[in-house]
Amino acid sequence: MREVFELINSMAPYLLLGFLLAGVMHAFIPNVLYRKYLGGNSFRSVINASLLGIPLPLCSCGVIPTAMSLRKEGASKAATVSFLISTPQTGVDSIIATYSLMGLPFALLRPLIALVTSLVGGGMVSAFDNGSAEPCNPSSVPAKKSLSFAGKVRKALEYAFVEMMQDIGKWLVVGLVIAGLITVFVPESFFALFADKPFLSMLLVLAFAIPMYLCATGSIPIAAALMLKGLSPGTALVLLIAGPAVNVASTLVIGKVLGKKTLLIYLSSIVLCSILFGLGVDYLLPREWFISPLAHIHDCHSQGLSWFNLGCSLLLLALLCNAFIQKFRSGKHCCCDGQSCECSGERAAGKWEFVVKGMSCNHCRANVERAIANLDGVERVEVELAGGNVAVYGDVDRECVVKSVEALGFEVVQK
Repeated sequence: MREVFELINSMAPYLLLGFLLAGVMHAFIPNVLYRKYLGGNSFRSVINASLLGIPLPLCSCGVIPTAMSLRKEGASKAATVSFLISTPQTGVDSIIATYSLMGLPFALLRPLIALVTSLVGGGMVSAFDNGSAEPCNPSSVPAKKSLSFAGKVRKALEYAFVEMMQDIGKWLVVGLVIAGLITVFVPESFFALFADKPFLSMLLVLAFAIPMYLCATGSIPIAAALMLKGLSPGTALVLLIAGPAVNVASTLVIGKVLGKKTLLIYLSSIVLCSILFGLGVDYLLPREWFISPLAHIHDCHSQGLSWFNLGCSLLLLALLCNAFIQKFRSGKHCCCDGQSCECSGERAAGKWEFVVKGMSCNHCRANVERAIANLDGVERVEVELAGGNVAVYGDVDRECVVKSVEALGFEVVQK
């Protein structure tokens, strides 16, 4: 497994920095800013959604409930689609990780393509299938307690090195392992069959990438390993674009909540833009720009270990283990969302329990908690991510709870 170790050793410092920056953005940039500029049916809201979504470190599962929540609170359908396209394709963490493993050209192209693709998709929805935004109920949104600077720092570190690692850590490890297996078992001559047929190789990659779940960071080592086996840079770029942006779960939710026409536009814009940019890279740009940065993957073993990189790798491994242990040990989460919790644990006047199907990360859990907590009469919410169990305390209309959760794209099952 030397190849896997070398990939981790190369990426570890940049991954740690990316996770830290993601936590800082989460803690210090209010969510209200993201919602404020996504409303309205103008193309400006599409541009705002694209620009705001590109640096956000949300995976393709976490972006779904976030986008559905924004839609419910007033974002236009076009802005929602633009946000859905731009956000999972890249992020501050994946941009840094891309630079660390695949070089500057790929690191610059990923956010640029995410911007263009989201503008195309959002613009098409605005022109052909844009519905009115669903208004929220301002009276039901409680004021949140402001955190101190030290509290925000703690929240940033917890989000970066616990919650984010719980959400994408598994897929990052899977991506690294797959990359190592590709390096070991795929023959050097395999992709030589597609050397003069880039369009065919792109279609083949799309056939595997679209239904699969690939996070923006986890797709990087896979793309790098495939390029080392002879895959063209343009085809690798198709994997980096389409893999994180689309999967079976996202297509089902988008089709259900936003409609089949919007789903068709969403898929078409991602497929067409990824192929066009991939062909442009293969035919218009020098291949050396994309191949030469990968040389350090082969060279790092002969050059010896860097103690700094090794230390970062061990720290990353320790943080991942801690995040996974906490995920399996902790069951229920309170709705206080990182703030000082004053819940007594006693039953309120009423309690209703049900199961939410489809939650797969902490972003999903947080959006479910927020949607329910914002309803009139809710005193406390407890959500168990692993089993999807939800307990609502207070005097609340059950139908309102169901509709609020289903509006995010989840399924509610009563116990």
